[in-house]
Amino acid sequence: MTSLSILGAAREVTGSCFLVNGSGARFLVDCGMIQGGRDAAARNHKDFSFDPSSIDFVLLTHAHIDHSGLLPKLTRDGFTGPIYTSEATADLLKVMLLDSARIHESEAERNRRYHRRTGHDDLARTPLYTQQDARTCLKQVRALPYDTPHSPAGGISATFRDAGHILGSAIIEVVIGEGGHQRKIVFSGDLGQPGRPFVREPVSISEADYVVIESTYGNRLHAKFSQTRDELLDILKTTLRNGNLIIPAFAVGRTQEILYYIHQMSREGHVENLKIFVDSPMATEVTRITKAHFELFNDRAKQLAQWHISAPFPPYLHFTESVEESKALNQIHSGAIIISASGMCEAGRIRHHLLQNLPRGNSTVLITGFQAQGTLGRKLVDGAKRVRLFGEEIPVRAKIKVLDGLSAHADKNALLDWARHFREPPRKAFVVHGEEQSAQEFASSLHSELGWKAIAPLAGSVFQLDADEI
Repeated sequence: MTSLSILGAAREVTGSCFLVNGSGARFLVDCGMIQGGRDAAARNHKDFSFDPSSIDFVLLTHAHIDHSGLLPKLTRDGFTGPIYTSEATADLLKVMLLDSARIHESEAERNRRYHRRTGHDDLARTPLYTQQDARTCLKQVRALPYDTPHSPAGGISATFRDAGHILGSAIIEVVIGEGGHQRKIVFSGDLGQPGRPFVREPVSISEADYVVIESTYGNRLHAKFSQTRDELLDILKTTLRNGNLIIPAFAVGRTQEILYYIHQMSREGHVENLKIFVDSPMATEVTRITKAHFELFNDRAKQLAQWHISAPFPPYLHFTESVEESKALNQIHSGAIIISASGMCEAGRIRHHLLQNLPRGNSTVLITGFQAQGTLGRKLVDGAKRVRLFGEEIPVRAKIKVLDGLSAHADKNALLDWARHFREPPRKAFVVHGEEQSAQEFASSLHSELGWKAIAPLAGSVFQLDADEI
């Protein structure tokens, strides 16, 4: 009997993790961190609900931390098997996991100093995992090409397909043979919105017994790109005359997309004399890795890359490296576009730029991606008048702008269009990776529009995937 346990991203957007038992093997699909909310740290530090040493292998959809971020903890706690993922994701993990570990170590050290100063003992003073844990974990990563079946265990086949979300993102088709029957489970991972820069369109899948599908934007539509483009152009023109444009951006995918759009508008003559600073060592390294996987670019991205090489006056683009360079950006009060991680404003250098710019009424903070409940980014989107940064209460006078049209996640229509390519409805669809309302509403849409049996499962739910199920 094959079973599927929903261990994370159940009626919430982060913490993707699914446990499959079948054909004598026990494996995970994703092992991601929970991001946002006051209890996120405690939940991440909590022991796994299974014995990590009992896991035979892991299949990883992509490099974003809410899908990969607990892998070093999994290894530290006893998992010794291989981690299979796409070739580009394997390269990105070398940056993502080490950076994540550095953040955990620095936060733990800061909490230890706070404890010594105040006597409080309710803060996490032990890092979730260390850089050495991350290095050990990375030795277990095995890169696989797209569209090539691989057998990680007897009776099991896994094929990675391009999900069109970020570089290296994958839909994973898993076929499990057991008891003379085969069951095919398709894990969508995070699906990309069609028509995005850089990455190609998500690959269509035609058949499956079971589908685990994301729903981040399962009850919403993105703005048309023409509208988003006009809004971004207006923000650039109105902000940079007297203030700075601060863009919290995920180092993987979003930073590169924003650079694409700004360069495209410069190429077309809509803006000029731009000064762009990418203040994220991880984003700098990810951009280098992105260039190294030029074969995964779509045609639009390839053409723009060639223009940037040959253009006589391309926008000024500087990737900061040192802490001193990062601090120097705080002396710029107008005319700068500062792109920095993290995308939800929870860690990294972006918090320093927000500290400097949120009190300035002539600056703009541009939110370009999903902000999970409880994150600083979500508080800004929800209209907070004051926020807490580095122990200080900071007034929010800067303009907060949101451009959902730049999201790398498929919206409701794109998700439904992807699902329509299945020739027959799966026996059941599990709607995950969306906040409760979004997941529930998308499950209803799959049922009403496509006739699917779809549910938004609760965390901890276990389902028996019976080949003879009707």
